[in-house]
Amino acid sequence: MKFLVLWRMELSLLSSEMAAAVARMPRYAGPLEQNGQVVARYHLVGQHGGAWIYEVSSNEELERLLARSPVYNFARYEVHPLAEMPDPTGQEESSWPSP
Repeated sequence: MKFLVLWRMELSLLSSEMAAAVARMPRYAGPLEQNGQVVARYHLVGQHGGAWIYEVSSNEELERLLARSPVYNFARYEVHPLAEMPDPTGQEESSWPSP
């Protein structure tokens, strides 16, 4: 199961604890990327937060990973389940003619 998780920092909670939590995010992400639970991470340009794509086996696993995030208590989360989009023509993209 893949999920797009958008998280945005609550700047009203700005504190040294929040700054420390943000600084710990790369260490939190590293092992998740290595074992395939996080397949992509992006910064939200012009905002304070990120867009991460998680690949997990259950909703509960995603909940546990989010709760372990260093910024969990400082951010608002939007969670969007993702579904594969098969090619309706039955052709693979690599076989399509180039434009």
